[in-house]
Amino acid sequence: MYLPDLPRPAYRALLDTLDREFTYAFGGCTIIRGLARSYLSQHGLTLKDRINLVVTDTPLIFTEDFEGISRYADHLRQAAFVALEEEAVLVVAYPVYHSE
Repeated sequence: MYLPDLPRPAYRALLDTLDREFTYAFGGCTIIRGLARSYLSQHGLTLKDRINLVVTDTPLIFTEDFEGISRYADHLRQAAFVALEEEAVLVVAYPVYHSE
């Protein structure tokens, strides 16, 4: 998940909640704080801000557990949308090959 790096209690609280949730549910997560990001606004202006990147890995098999993964991602998106003052929230899940 990409979360805006804002000095507001709601953003810090959600980051802490995700840390606990992913650690409990999947055995851990990685949080990379303060990444620089730029994007194009709806008015065509280039905007820059800071984000935190939260990454976790599940033991689930993507093709076999797609419905459960989708429901979980939808739940995360809704929780983030309620917790934060954002116009949009994007949660991404994708398969990754793990070398044995």
